[in-house]
Amino acid sequence: MREGLRTQLWPLPTLGVALAIVAGVGLPVLDGRTQHDMPSWLRAYLFGGSPDAARSVLGAIASSMVTVTALTFSLTVVTLQLASSQFSPRLLRTFTADRYVQATLALFLATFTFALTVLRTVRTGDDGQAGFVPQTSVTVAFVLTLASVLALVLFLSHLAREIRIEAMMSSVHSAADRTIHRLLAETPDLTGEESTKGTSAVAPPVPPANALTLTVAVSGFLLSVDEVALLKAAVEADALVHIDRHPGSSLIADTPVGAAWPRAGKPFTPGTRARLAEEVSQAVRTGAERTDLQDVAFGLRQLTDIAAKALSPGINDPTTAVHALSHSSALLCGLARRELGPRLLRDEHEQIRVVLRRPDLEDLLDLAVDQPLRYGAAEPAVLARIAMLLRELTWCTEPTRHPPIAAALARLRSTIEAQDLHTSERLRLTELAEHVDEALTGRWAQARRP
Repeated sequence: MREGLRTQLWPLPTLGVALAIVAGVGLPVLDGRTQHDMPSWLRAYLFGGSPDAARSVLGAIASSMVTVTALTFSLTVVTLQLASSQFSPRLLRTFTADRYVQATLALFLATFTFALTVLRTVRTGDDGQAGFVPQTSVTVAFVLTLASVLALVLFLSHLAREIRIEAMMSSVHSAADRTIHRLLAETPDLTGEESTKGTSAVAPPVPPANALTLTVAVSGFLLSVDEVALLKAAVEADALVHIDRHPGSSLIADTPVGAAWPRAGKPFTPGTRARLAEEVSQAVRTGAERTDLQDVAFGLRQLTDIAAKALSPGINDPTTAVHALSHSSALLCGLARRELGPRLLRDEHEQIRVVLRRPDLEDLLDLAVDQPLRYGAAEPAVLARIAMLLRELTWCTEPTRHPPIAAALARLRSTIEAQDLHTSERLRLTELAEHVDEALTGRWAQARRP
């Protein structure tokens, strides 16, 4: 729920409108009670015009803010369209979750609503009632308008910066880093401490052939798993639960997502089977689009999409693909220092109760490399950056995790051999591949070419 609201454009502007209505109703009442008791020095800073002047000011503010809000919304839509068509549809969440955009729209709409609400309290005295000008309220509306003008200038500057692909990739990288640090513990050999979480060093239990099949009720992407609820359900049923789909996977309703079996070997009763299946289904949450709530691979997916889109014939921008691979390399090196693979949840007696599938280094490396390798096979700059990525990742990875890197290197060499490249380009790529070989043996060779 919180994650969904964070990436929507409407919550903050709606809150701004609600607060503006409250202020627009309450502040004129306060004006009427305190207007004649204000010190003269303070009154000198407040609006001092007639009721007609107050109406003109508030009307001008309201009409201008509608125009400015429409302009801001149009620019935001154009930016979203550009990000979707030129870079990746999965970047839209980055823009809709931008607090600067949300706050700017909230300020504009709040200013419009406040001015319109205060306007109804201005009385000219022509209808037999005493004339009334809410001086403080009109002054506040004026200040909000000045703030809106400043916000518009800053918004345009912010938009001009955020629309650049380098800024987009940096935002994706930062968000992915936060997700990695939040979800994955550092490996014990790097921290010097034992991890209290699940670790791939412990072999997870394997479901037997007669295990209870677990399904989900709603199709969609696996957004998150409620670990507390899942562990509680497993303990109450005295069962072992294995979820074999990781966050970000596409799930289809009524198809298997895991299995459960009795820990003591005693068969489940019909009631226990039904209750466990229902509780697991509720603990596995799906949605219409991927998020980074528990999906450590989502940032790599976005960067790979950017690289693949840049290499498409309609765009043909290998430089962007190379930059995306650089960000992917940095993320992979950070992931290599974390505990990857299955996550094991234990009960209070330290007995394994739940096994949650998480991507391992091979999954993440394939995600970052396979599509750029396929679509950039004829581009030497892309092949060279992939070779450097493998070299950098090798240096950051312990030897037990080197096999997936060696396999990726073999695929890279096959791709290079299959391409019709200039001799100098082929020699350069061959040299970079040899550097990966040397890194796999623990040596960082100096490049013989610039």
